[in-house]
Amino acid sequence: MNDMTSCCNNASDKDDVSRNDVQDFYSKAAVTAQESLCCPTEYDSSELSHIPKEVLKISYGCGSPVGRAGLQEGQTMVDLGSGGGIDCFIAAKYVGETGHVYGIDMTEEMLNIARKNATQVVKNLGYNNIEFKQGFLESIPIENISVDLVTSNCVINLSTKKSDVFKEIYRILKPGGRFLIADIISEVEVPEEMRNNKELWGECISGALTLQEFLNYARNNQFKGLRIQKDYLWKEVEGIKFYSYIIEGFKFCPEEKSFDGNSIFATYAGPFDTVIFQGTKFQLGDTVEIDRKTAEIMSSYSYNGQFIITDSTSEKPAEDSSETSCCS
Repeated sequence: MNDMTSCCNNASDKDDVSRNDVQDFYSKAAVTAQESLCCPTEYDSSELSHIPKEVLKISYGCGSPVGRAGLQEGQTMVDLGSGGGIDCFIAAKYVGETGHVYGIDMTEEMLNIARKNATQVVKNLGYNNIEFKQGFLESIPIENISVDLVTSNCVINLSTKKSDVFKEIYRILKPGGRFLIADIISEVEVPEEMRNNKELWGECISGALTLQEFLNYARNNQFKGLRIQKDYLWKEVEGIKFYSYIIEGFKFCPEEKSFDGNSIFATYAGPFDTVIFQGTKFQLGDTVEIDRKTAEIMSSYSYNGQFIITDSTSEKPAEDSSETSCCS
């Protein structure tokens, strides 16, 4: 997983204290394994053959997104809060010699361990496509529009400036790029007294968002096609349930689409019985007239396969469509 964290640059005194607390928390966790940090993360053994075993001892997370990401050879990935580097090492094999993987972490102790083990990973792979950088989630040291995928494993909750985090993710992604984030989601808003608990911050509790809050941060920073997977109940603290989720979002950029007819229609293809898209309700299989802008969004990679788009010159929608997980 990812093991580190971040908080904000130029933050208030309270934010700085939170960042320092978390940084100290994970600096110690780099030296001595902490069983209570985040959730137990299990990896497929086939993903680990090129990775030193000691990396597993300091891997703290709530569900690695990398194995589910569908990474392709030649792609560029950034892992936020890379910690000991395990998700970066797994991704390095997927993207191959022509790809590149960056691990971003604010904790020097974690970076030292990751760089040390990267030497053996590179030797085992036979090529070097891994780079670790010190930095914060709210100020990612990566160039604009240069990344295909951004991942993080139980790290977004550790930031006190989450909108800045999503803004930075959007900045570094290429058009059509996406994030795939594993994180802790709270069933209700975390109360103030829990947010002031330093230990609970490090344990990924105090900064946890509700699902609606998380989706709002993503939407407010221009992400589209949000897809949600609820993994499991992690723990209950003071009567509040905390779950592990994996959430995906896309950097939508309008594509030039040719719609020759005066009228444009969308047919919802699933996987749900009903969805609401930009205020319009779509029943499974029903065809609804839409405007050109909505058609462009629906026909983009963000919603691939979920809507069948036709115009007044088309005879009928295609019969086959692929399913995806959830849409926002």
